[in-house]
Amino acid sequence: MQLIFCALFNDQSFDKSTRVTRKILTNPKHVNYQSNSLRSPAKEKLIMFGLAGGDPRLSFKRTIAYGDLAIVYEKHEIMRPIIVTPNAELHNRFGVFMHNDWVGKPFGSRVLSVKGVQGYVYILAATPEIWTLCLQHRTQILYLADISLVIMYLEIVPGCLVLESGTGTGSLTTSIARSVAPNGHVHTFDFHEQRAQSARADFDKNGISNLVTVGVRDIQGEGFPDEFQAKVDSIFLDLPQPWCVVPSAAKMLKQDGVMCSFSPCIEQVQCTCEALASQFTEIRTFEILLRHYEILRDTGATSEMESGNSRKRKHDPSSVNDSIATTTTVFARPCRFAKGHTGYLTFARLKFKSS
Repeated sequence: MQLIFCALFNDQSFDKSTRVTRKILTNPKHVNYQSNSLRSPAKEKLIMFGLAGGDPRLSFKRTIAYGDLAIVYEKHEIMRPIIVTPNAELHNRFGVFMHNDWVGKPFGSRVLSVKGVQGYVYILAATPEIWTLCLQHRTQILYLADISLVIMYLEIVPGCLVLESGTGTGSLTTSIARSVAPNGHVHTFDFHEQRAQSARADFDKNGISNLVTVGVRDIQGEGFPDEFQAKVDSIFLDLPQPWCVVPSAAKMLKQDGVMCSFSPCIEQVQCTCEALASQFTEIRTFEILLRHYEILRDTGATSEMESGNSRKRKHDPSSVNDSIATTTTVFARPCRFAKGHTGYLTFARLKFKSS
């Protein structure tokens, strides 16, 4: 269940589905899923990651091979990314697992321990959804609810050119890369050299380095490189002062392009919206609060009196078992613990300039 707070800063209506359809139809590269420009090994990695091929389900049919990035699922709270290596071993509380035993099995398989405790783990493919849950945090990251809204409202489709400032851990970048594949590209920038290097390594492990270029640049102080002027479909900002980048973002976007800014504080949102007002339209801010529900089963005994049969009867020990029925009730309730505020997402569309 999603509870969404939406602040509208103008009353202009729009048909987003029409805009996305127009973007696809006017740019043939958006629908070319079967690109032959990729070399075979690179394309194979993209298929595993769900980034190539007409049918995304191909990613779940691929078997595990040496060199693959696999996610070892131990339990709901514990998942770890591992590169499948010849003769390597994984030791955990559930036993010892040989990497050699994983090779040739399809992703999603359950593998048994060969030593120690007779336990098991699951070997999963590193999809963007799972990667977001198990990656090593270098900064605050966006999770699935926010990521879904960003990709939808930025209208990111295959073939898009996307700019991102504030690479951080690369959670959002990984999902955007899948959305623009196989012919699009993401240029992401971070001012911190070490974070940029770590992000490059993660993108390479995931097999998406040909879809993502990581640059080291202070976008907040210098703006985006001039080489992208009027060429970009969508822009995402995760910066302390995003309003400083609004003029540069307006120059980079194509006509009708969309940008998004992520900010944890409402004061940042106010400053950003003021900066957007002169060059952008359809300015809106969302806050997403996810509320999970748990499904519970209650098995109890119900007597004739409880079930509505109030007819009096003499005590008969032999009839005790007959007068009590076992019922199972299934019900749902909100989880006791819920994640609170993560941040505000502000979207805006570049005003159309008639020639």
